[in-house]
Amino acid sequence: MWLFLTRRFRMWVILTVLAPLATKVLRNLGQALRKRNGPSTISNGLLKAGDLGEKARLKLGGKRRGR
Repeated sequence: MWLFLTRRFRMWVILTVLAPLATKVLRNLGQALRKRNGPSTISNGLLKAGDLGEKARLKLGGKRRGR
């Protein structure tokens, strides 16, 4: 079914649905690891990846979301 969608629509779906979802999942995983084991390289990396997605969204004109 993915093949039948136009390229522009597929890109819109990726940027509006999948990218924010991935950002939220990465941030939640980082926070869960930090709660369980304390700060580590992996939890810090996951949190930074989540923040990177948030910064990209803000740079493209999105609104800040409450944490």
